[in-house]
Amino acid sequence: MSAVMTWIALVGLAAVTVLTRGFFLIGDEPLPIPDWLRELLKVAPLAALVAVVAPEVFMTQGQVITTWQDARWPAAVAATAYYFWRKGILGTILVGMAVLLPLRLGLGW
Repeated sequence: MSAVMTWIALVGLAAVTVLTRGFFLIGDEPLPIPDWLRELLKVAPLAALVAVVAPEVFMTQGQVITTWQDARWPAAVAATAYYFWRKGILGTILVGMAVLLPLRLGLGW
């Protein structure tokens, strides 16, 4: 890719970013959002997180995990239990990793 093409791509990406992010600031009045859409937008971050994490926990190389000797299962269970106990994200991550690493590195799961 030449230097000119690189600059064209950078300017185009900047223009698209400014346009899409500034679109909501253009109007004087807020856009009316239906109540059902407002409710769906509340759970969108959780849905995105589940869409990213679930395949990592339940699948390996495109296949569903069929053995219980996979370090991700106990780590996910421990992290979930910690979250429901303390409601802390950092602790949830630390507990999950504290279970995952010894099983993976120590036992070779």
